[in-house]
Amino acid sequence: MAISLVWSLLHSEWMGHSTMKTTLLALIVLCAGTAFGQAASILSNQPQIIQMANHTLHAEQHSMASEQSLVGGNAYGYAQGEQPLWEFGPVSEPAPLGDVARQVRKEKLTAKKAEIVFEKQGS
Repeated sequence: MAISLVWSLLHSEWMGHSTMKTTLLALIVLCAGTAFGQAASILSNQPQIIQMANHTLHAEQHSMASEQSLVGGNAYGYAQGEQPLWEFGPVSEPAPLGDVARQVRKEKLTAKKAEIVFEKQGS
């Protein structure tokens, strides 16, 4: 029935334009292909059992690895006590924000200006 309906639409006089007929035929072929793709079963719907790898060595107890030095030597060092502040380097005092702003303003006034200024002409 659907084929006879399509055939009668394609050959009827009321459509008039061949581009409309071509578009309708392409749409019908596309819909038919889509319907066939949905109906065809590619994958099996039976459940598949997943087999996980068995790593028995991860669950056993064994001795720990021997210690290794992180700095390259094999001697173990330990220190106790306080370190004086001068060993940590100089302490830098941050400059107040107002002084920084004044310095930037002075640098902006004394900065070298451009000698030639190009202006955009036209639109």
